Amino acid sequence: MTGPSAVVIADSTCEGSVRLTTMEIRFHRFILPQLNSHRVFSRNSSSSRAIPVSRQLANLGDQRAAPLSWPAEKRGMQGGLALEDPTEAQAIWHDLGKVATEAAEALQATGLHKSVTNRVLEPFMWHTSVVTSTAWGNFFLQRDSELAQPEVRALAQAMAVALAGSTPRQLRAGEWHLPYVSERDAGLADSPFDDQPDLLPRISAARCARTSYLTHDGRSDPSADLKLFDKLISADPPHWSPLEHVATPWPENRAQGELRFTDRHGARQELPLTHLPRVGNLLGWRSLRTEVEAAQGARTFT
Repeated sequence: MTGPSAVVIADSTCEGSVRLTTMEIRFHRFILPQLNSHRVFSRNSSSSRAIPVSRQLANLGDQRAAPLSWPAEKRGMQGGLALEDPTEAQAIWHDLGKVATEAAEALQATGLHKSVTNRVLEPFMWHTSVVTSTAWGNFFLQRDSELAQPEVRALAQAMAVALAGSTPRQLRAGEWHLPYVSERDAGLADSPFDDQPDLLPRISAARCARTSYLTHDGRSDPSADLKLFDKLISADPPHWSPLEHVATPWPENRAQGELRFTDRHGARQELPLTHLPRVGNLLGWRSLRTEVEAAQGARTFT
């Protein structure tokens, strides 16, 4: 893999609601903090605590993530002109990746848990996340910029291309935006699972938790998906975030009116609120997290 990638895995719209899109993105692990700074996104990531070391090493192989550019040092956050000859720097980075791989293998041999061993691989890993939002504009403004780190900008550009190339599916009231649910999964309604309430939304949430259609050992297993969903919501504390990607149209989820305040200079200001959701972060949609939290009497996602 030579650079970041993005693919739309669910794209929905509804009368009275704005477009809701979920992408699976793959990028340099070392830029994850920049992605996580955008709070309008619902997101989940492949976990170094959950994926076996052997699988991480296999994923790494000879495809270790490396910088897309090799700029010269200068003051500030942006690098200078490209090194005249980056060969030495590239070789050092490559050798460090080999050292990290060997260290992970050695740590694994000691019996150390994967949640620790996998950490030494992270600077050289490609990372997978699932991201859902109704508001992408500020992300593209900030990240598809000459001021952004090149690896971040490449990711933003891949996401913009994926978004522009996708056509949203028109949903009716009561239908669900279901990342990682395929047409084949729709047949589960006529299977031994047909007595399960909210079957597909729960399967979708579990797969968002894994950032994959498949289990960690590479199987498509709806039973395992449902067990994982139950673990997510029954944990103490519950793991709510994967449920945010699964949503149903809710045009009422739009703030009304405006806020008035006196700013730090003593001037009166008015802030319109109609671009903001009343609950959660998906304008015009109600996430499965909102529904399950309400049913359980939780109030953490407001």
